[in-house]
Amino acid sequence: MSDTPPKDPPAEAGRDDAPGVEEWAEETYGYDDSETFEEHDEVAAAEPRIKKRKPKKKDLKQKIKQLEAEVADAKRKIADEPLYGLTPRLEAAITRALDQERLEVVPRLLRPLHPADQADLIERMDEDHRAKLVHAAGEALDPNIFPYMDETVRDEIVELLGEDGITRVVSALDSDDAIELIGELDDEEQARILAALPAKDRAILTQGLNFPESSAGRLMQREMVVVPQHWTVGQTIDFLRTVRALPDDFYDIFVVDPERRPVGELALSHLLRSKRPVRVSDIMRKNFRKIRASMDQEEVALLFRQYGLVAAPVVDDEGERLLGVITVDDVVDVIDEEAEEDLLALAGVREVDLYGKFWDTTKSRFPWLVINLGTAIGASLVIGLFEATIEKVVALAVLMPIVASMGGNAGTQTLTVAVRALAMRDLDPRNAMKFVVKETLVGSINGLAFAALVAVVSFVWFGDTDIAVVIAAAMVVNMVVAGLAGTLIPLGLDRFKVDPAVASGVFLTTVTDVVGFFTFLGLAALVLL
Repeated sequence: MSDTPPKDPPAEAGRDDAPGVEEWAEETYGYDDSETFEEHDEVAAAEPRIKKRKPKKKDLKQKIKQLEAEVADAKRKIADEPLYGLTPRLEAAITRALDQERLEVVPRLLRPLHPADQADLIERMDEDHRAKLVHAAGEALDPNIFPYMDETVRDEIVELLGEDGITRVVSALDSDDAIELIGELDDEEQARILAALPAKDRAILTQGLNFPESSAGRLMQREMVVVPQHWTVGQTIDFLRTVRALPDDFYDIFVVDPERRPVGELALSHLLRSKRPVRVSDIMRKNFRKIRASMDQEEVALLFRQYGLVAAPVVDDEGERLLGVITVDDVVDVIDEEAEEDLLALAGVREVDLYGKFWDTTKSRFPWLVINLGTAIGASLVIGLFEATIEKVVALAVLMPIVASMGGNAGTQTLTVAVRALAMRDLDPRNAMKFVVKETLVGSINGLAFAALVAVVSFVWFGDTDIAVVIAAAMVVNMVVAGLAGTLIPLGLDRFKVDPAVASGVFLTTVTDVVGFFTFLGLAALVLL
């Protein structure tokens, strides 16, 4: 399930004297985005007549000098632009083509771009330009853009393509990318698209869709190289040379027994260094990591990170028969997704906030803000208990936000470390107590240091020793509590199978605010009144 890869820039493009993307596109496809479209048509019409004229040697020398001057001028103009990737000039040219309804030149401008750059271009456009671009590209739209595309934008493009377009895209993608794409459709659409695919591809995708979402079975790709254990190095090399239906990129060869259970792993580098008569069973790596199809993708990412894996076979949960392979490029995507998910969850937002519609973004953030409103009301109720104290000593109203703010910031620092450690499995019941003690000590030391600092500031500001002592004591207490809360809250949530990244921030803010206000105002009521 693969297609011919998009044409890459020429190999010499990395040299200093090489043209930029725009110049290369002009040379290859006959289009210069600095021209008007009318001028481009005139040049194209006149081109056959120019080619009929036999150039003289003197004319060629002049032409070469002229081209060298043009290249030098172009290099000065694009000195700050990358040789590869989506440049502002190319983006502007494509947008202008869409605005002027010159859709026939759009595929030629897209063709030099890597699929990832094409995906970036689509994401940067508004809905109208996206629809025009998809219509203009037609079948020339590279199917490999979908793995690089934001999920919200990808759903929009899927709707624009329709079922026939999606069927073409699914047929061209690798199995893991095809399963991810088709898995986002509803059951009826899936059934119609699967029915339109060849029987072999349909069986592969159906099997992948049966695995739980975010599992290794969904993540793996079925395209891999498998050889029997009785083969020799020579047979394996001849097999790789003659068989056309091989993956575009692979790192390891998996050796299986007659029941298709993996018994070894053979790196290509090791294979090519061995003599032809040697059996693969004699040189294969027998101590290798196998991944069960039901394993969560986050666990897979941790396994790759822990053991520095490049590829790993995926086996079924019953007979450990080989099903597919997971490669490091797919794991990198998982690591990015999980890290981004945790980061956004701490702030109560989702990935769709960037590309989502106005009303959807508003609704998704509303519940989080309601929860924060509740915590703020709780802190205000604590302040209300000491209304009489604040009326008598106005300085308390000025200073009390300092205590709560410092506790919240200190607790967030600890919380971030704890959530990340839990996500990477670096923090578990064996070392949890050591981590709690360490963060409590850090909070205590920082509390003492900032207590002395804020006491000096308070005394200089209000000239009252008692107020300075009160805020210093409250600062120490709140910083220690912040250190404890920043560790115990995520550990407790993780114990009850609740994602610490989602709920920890709310609890931490409540604790530091309530404890900070209660301690400061309570001590003030005892000492000052």
